[in-house]
Amino acid sequence: MIIDTLENASQYFLLNPLFEKAFEYLKNKNLDSLEIGVTEIQEGLRMIVFDEMAKTKEESLSKFECHNQNIDIQICLKGIENIGWKPRQKCTNPIGEYNAEKDVLFYNDNPDMFFQLNDNQFAIFYPNDVHAPMIGDGFIRKIVFKVKI
Repeated sequence: MIIDTLENASQYFLLNPLFEKAFEYLKNKNLDSLEIGVTEIQEGLRMIVFDEMAKTKEESLSKFECHNQNIDIQICLKGIENIGWKPRQKCTNPIGEYNAEKDVLFYNDNPDMFFQLNDNQFAIFYPNDVHAPMIGDGFIRKIVFKVKI
């Protein structure tokens, strides 16, 4: 997992060629006017824009998730977002089987930690990062990039 601010995003371009494409896509855009929903940027890279009421810790933990085929870049544009995290190798209670169509596996485990994202901060979650996002009060506007591995 990586946590940083948009102003430092270029430091992570070498980690995956699609990271640069994702952050560059936002460079000259008005982030407040991005349309809610899914945008296919190119093969292997899509953007999902959310503007939703935050969830309770319990609601979010009911979908404590990780992915096998994608890396998530989750950017908090507005609001205060708390996220639970735990390394996948320490999770012991899967809920059902991995869903290949949705690229998600849920766990019924407690996070090792919670951290906070504020305006223009992001977290990058690899397949070994089990995460529970959108915890907080009020509305959170965020972007999630799905980066195909």
